[in-house]
Amino acid sequence: MSEGAASVRGMNIIEEHRTKIRAGENTYSIEVSAVPDGERPQRLIVSIGGADPQGESVVDGHLELAPAAAEALGSVLSETLRHHAAITEPGGRRTRARPASQGRPWTPKQDADLERRWIERVPIADIAAEFERSPGGIRARLPRVGCDPERPGEYLPEPPSQRSGGGGSPDS
Repeated sequence: MSEGAASVRGMNIIEEHRTKIRAGENTYSIEVSAVPDGERPQRLIVSIGGADPQGESVVDGHLELAPAAAEALGSVLSETLRHHAAITEPGGRRTRARPASQGRPWTPKQDADLERRWIERVPIADIAAEFERSPGGIRARLPRVGCDPERPGEYLPEPPSQRSGGGGSPDS
């Protein structure tokens, strides 16, 4: 009998659910028991365990909660754990801090400096570090300052409507 079940010994268990699942290389077990709690409404006892392939514990714990809180707590735990895994695990959505200036508006001076650095053929990664922005943010900004993000050191071609003597129409 698991520790969770042992902790409710002497109580009348109304309902019990057990789940064992393998996720990645680890095996997890969850046991949920609904038990009466004397004069109070019934309680849920949630026992969680998990082990890696060598049998080392990766999770072990117990929760006691009111049944009405189960759905909300499940959502909160799921979102919290997903967020934590994303910022701490390799391959997560965010494995490092975002650049300090990411999402901030560009100033005219920054635009001029970006144009100058691109025309000097400074690599995107270096420009991104210098401006404290992501490489994707730099690539997205380059056309706005007239630079071709596909060709280092190059400006975008001038559209026909703005070429001197172009008249704006291909037939003119």
